[in-house]
Amino acid sequence: MDRLNGAANLMIVSDLDFTMVDHDDPENLALLRFNALWEAYYRHDSLLVFSTGRSPTIYGDLRKQKPLLTPDITIMSVGTEITYGESMVPDDGWKQYLDHKWDRDVVLEETAKFPELTMQSETEQRPHKVSFYLEKGKAPNVVKALSKRLEKRGLDVKIIYSNGIALDVLPQSAGKGRALAFLLEKLNADGLGPRNTLVCGDSGNDAELFTVPAVNGVLVSNAQEELLHWYTENARSNPQIIHATERCAAGILQAIGDFSLGPNVSPRDIGDCMSSGKVLGPSHEVVMFYIFYERWRCGEVENPKQYMHNFKSIFHSTGNCVHPSGVDQPMHQVIDTLEKAFGDKKDQYYRVWIDSLSFAEVSVGSWLVKFDKWEISGNKSQGCITKVLMNSKVDAPHHYTWMHLHQTWLDGLGEKDEVSWLL
Repeated sequence: MDRLNGAANLMIVSDLDFTMVDHDDPENLALLRFNALWEAYYRHDSLLVFSTGRSPTIYGDLRKQKPLLTPDITIMSVGTEITYGESMVPDDGWKQYLDHKWDRDVVLEETAKFPELTMQSETEQRPHKVSFYLEKGKAPNVVKALSKRLEKRGLDVKIIYSNGIALDVLPQSAGKGRALAFLLEKLNADGLGPRNTLVCGDSGNDAELFTVPAVNGVLVSNAQEELLHWYTENARSNPQIIHATERCAAGILQAIGDFSLGPNVSPRDIGDCMSSGKVLGPSHEVVMFYIFYERWRCGEVENPKQYMHNFKSIFHSTGNCVHPSGVDQPMHQVIDTLEKAFGDKKDQYYRVWIDSLSFAEVSVGSWLVKFDKWEISGNKSQGCITKVLMNSKVDAPHHYTWMHLHQTWLDGLGEKDEVSWLL
């Protein structure tokens, strides 16, 4: 969040499973469309927040399985943990706030009296969350009886049942909605509060997000029964909350457009990405370039000779490229290798995406752009930290010449395929 000089333009707060991530889409097409939109148009002045029921452990597992962006803020364990940045620094103030009228040992004592409750794995048990599995038909009676028992013991708790199987016991002051309200108050106090906020969800534990004042909300089209019931009872007439006609991340893109929050056409939805003539800044340039790079290697580019001519015009004749292995090559040699690689990933699952993109004007018309570049080829993923020095073209100041490109493997992450990795 240090990159923000003031109020965030937009803050998106999204659940993960079956909201941002569609587990029925093995190619992750909608998620990759969102990624490209975010990095091209929003990353530099907006905030991305993931709000998930997952614990840190299984959240980390999901990040290894899916092409998720790195969020600015992560709310985990059904709103009981807030962390910041890639290093996931915990919010100690939120921890202290949740301690009021909470005793985890008492919760364990009372829940042990209900044979209908089956403890979830140890990774899902957190300081301010105790989690179980519970059959749907037994849920109403168990929730009612357990609430009374814990109240008699002097605790002030919240019991959330979601996905027709999961029951979480939390402090009353916890939950996704309360965590978001706490976060907004903190951001506003620091002068970083967003001008617009969009919350996105699909299940019962997301309902609280839609109750936070002054936010726009979207239920994705595949929202579950318990959230649809809440929507019918509480929000159908509220113009600030919509039920999208698109699934998961595609529904989020739809909502950005419906609420007029900013651009919502993903660069991945632009067919002629290298000659559209519409470059809107260094971040947009980088995203569009790597979409072309992906399509080139998949053999999806029509009229490749013309495209390669346009492609070569991007790079300075004396530029150089440092491969993640440390090999330094003149850029023209790298381009020659890439030209020969047309279609080398055809008929494979091959995707490229950009994460954590930032840029700064280091001198008049000269830009340093930093980002993580990721590739998935088959079932292997690999990533590198990338820095690009580019200059604005004198005769077209919104177009750029790439002067130098330097890449370093992301330590401990992904496969290091020296042959496949070109740019």
